[in-house]
Amino acid sequence: MTESHDHAGHDHSHAHGGHSHAPASFGKAFAIGIALNVGFVVIEAVYGVLGNSVALLADAGHNLSDVLGLVVAWVATVLAKRAPTARYTYGMKGSSILASLFNAVFLLVAVGAIGWEAIQRFGEPAPVAGKTVMVVAAVGILVNGITAWLFASGAKGDINIRGAFLHMAADAAVSAGVVLAGLVILYTGWTWLDPVTSLGIVAVIVWSTWGLLRDSLTMSLAAVPPGIDPTAVRAHLEGLPGVTAVHDLHIWPMSTTETALTAHLVIPAGHPGDSFLMEAAHGMKDDFGIGHVTLQVETDEATACSLVPDHVV
Repeated sequence: MTESHDHAGHDHSHAHGGHSHAPASFGKAFAIGIALNVGFVVIEAVYGVLGNSVALLADAGHNLSDVLGLVVAWVATVLAKRAPTARYTYGMKGSSILASLFNAVFLLVAVGAIGWEAIQRFGEPAPVAGKTVMVVAAVGILVNGITAWLFASGAKGDINIRGAFLHMAADAAVSAGVVLAGLVILYTGWTWLDPVTSLGIVAVIVWSTWGLLRDSLTMSLAAVPPGIDPTAVRAHLEGLPGVTAVHDLHIWPMSTTETALTAHLVIPAGHPGDSFLMEAAHGMKDDFGIGHVTLQVETDEATACSLVPDHVV
């Protein structure tokens, strides 16, 4: 849609085109993933106590945090689909960004507790039932692998879904490490390998979470979303027919899947028409994945820039 009106002697035109569709629904994936992981947490906790394994207890705690993370991510996907209101003019789309940030911070806090417990075990080693550890962790490979697969298709385009996928994939890898540790303990009696495995779990979680934390934090601060080059966007707009300058360019995430852009285009020849604005908006969508575009046309570069000196980008 387009709209035009006069203001302060300038023709301001806005084009909104190529709005992103609502993100794909992963409701079934969340429901199955949560159910599987709740059941697995119970199994790990019980056998972790019976087998005296801090590695299993640590992984149970981590999987419990993943259950909470899946719940938060699921709630965010539901809220993101709510219609805009007079107060929340973008709807609740930003909740998916907050969910991603919450999951990243929560996981990093959780690994601190896991690491501390593992370090204490070095000073007070305890016998570990290696066979029990292996069997339960093997179940974990299956549970986490299936859950990760459920989110694989959405991992590239949505950091909220990517967070769920990374956690589950990392857990599957960690469970494989626990199986290996249990095998070695079974044949060697090296109980120190149990806390070492726990520290390995910590390292994997931190490594897999860091990128999620970075991206969700920058998105929450309305930074240009990862994968979009603002220099390339500016160059694209400056290359449009009749455009002599671009200023007041802003690009920010509306959610983990939708991006908005506003910019002032200086076109001395005058208003280029609605078709120009729509084509420009579709170009932003096709080339950069920016679905909500607002373009303001101005004819006098010197006057236009002097009106917004604090917002020139």
